[in-house]
Amino acid sequence: MTPKQIERISKALGDPYRLKIVEAIHRDQEKGWLPCVAIVEMLDLAQSTVSHHLKQLVDADLVIAQKDGRHARYMINKEVFTDYINFLSVYN
Repeated sequence: MTPKQIERISKALGDPYRLKIVEAIHRDQEKGWLPCVAIVEMLDLAQSTVSHHLKQLVDADLVIAQKDGRHARYMINKEVFTDYINFLSVYN
């Protein structure tokens, strides 16, 4: 991982709502992709606010987005999370 990737991931995870989104996607990942509408309902936030947070997570490569027309669904990018955790474990 590059220092820029680490910085982008750390900033993305620095927001409590984004942490909740990551947790929700991870929790429901066994069922497959989590639709944006489900995330909106879970957090009780405006759709535009959730979309903003999801964009930050996608830009940090923590979450993979799949668009189907006007609808989107999301999945954790396990490879990036594993690399990030491995980076952090060096300092443990």
